[in-house]
Amino acid sequence: MNFNPQNILIINFGQLGDVILSLPALSAIREKFPNAKTTALIGKSSAEIIELTDFVDGKIAVDRVELRDSGKIWSIRQILKLAADIRRRKFDFIIDLHSLSETNLLGFLSGARHRLYINRENRSLDFLGNFQPKPPPEDKTKHATDRYLDALKPLGIENSKRFVQIYPRSSDLEKIENLQRTKNFAKKQFVGLFPGAGHPSRRWSLENFAELAKRFEQNKNLQTIVFLGPEEKNLRGEIEEKFSTETFIIDNLTIPQLAAAMSRLQVLISNDTGAMHVGALVGTPIVLLLDQRAPTTYLPLTEKLCVIRNGTLDEISVEEVFQATQEFLVN
Repeated sequence: MNFNPQNILIINFGQLGDVILSLPALSAIREKFPNAKTTALIGKSSAEIIELTDFVDGKIAVDRVELRDSGKIWSIRQILKLAADIRRRKFDFIIDLHSLSETNLLGFLSGARHRLYINRENRSLDFLGNFQPKPPPEDKTKHATDRYLDALKPLGIENSKRFVQIYPRSSDLEKIENLQRTKNFAKKQFVGLFPGAGHPSRRWSLENFAELAKRFEQNKNLQTIVFLGPEEKNLRGEIEEKFSTETFIIDNLTIPQLAAAMSRLQVLISNDTGAMHVGALVGTPIVLLLDQRAPTTYLPLTEKLCVIRNGTLDEISVEEVFQATQEFLVN
């Protein structure tokens, strides 16, 4: 097709896991338009993961939580400033991967000549998009990555790779290696645990994680590392109480540092959360603990994935998880 935009804005609001699952779409856009300048409009909490790729040239990070929780007048002022900033940058093509009503409106106000939106039932204002042909309506039965790639079909983008792997920065790897060196872990293999999740219903119990850690500690060649994100800080005291003193707890990492730390693991055992997607993104084998009722359309598409979802999370046994982990360790 004879379409050659020079200044593209990709609207990519979403949680960390959503943004990671959209990376194949960003890669495909870069491959389709290698000479265009591309900018991602993205949530602040997910912006750091974009920095580890070469899929975009720049980013505009928005603290959506602050906008939601602050006073209405202040939030409206910030949105107007954002709209003015986007209009000033003179984008000629808008691709809205999430196609929410508010982001569709923002793209419309940008002044961009071409706007590619998808129809998300009652969540979008896709009539404000003008790119022809239109992408197919959102199919919620498809995997999230495939839905993002479907949005690009009008551009002639087909059969793109569904999974991309990234590599941590040397500066982040050096920081993690220095941290591990202080603990004399030089000759050990690392097993990671991520016991947190955005909602308590998605968490395997801390007692189970602690029992699992004890099983690993029987092997003196293994070192168990528990990762805590910002939402898990309140769990640290309980973890220190339930886990042995041999367990190494790491928190206060940036997303790039978390990616570097997880790239050094032999395996990561995790609840369904954004951190799990970070581990998959850097090539770490994943044992994912998932409730049987949870959708599978948001799973990482890595080949190094073992999903345990027998009934509810409470029904998943420590032995079952231990054996699944052993298969990765042996291989």
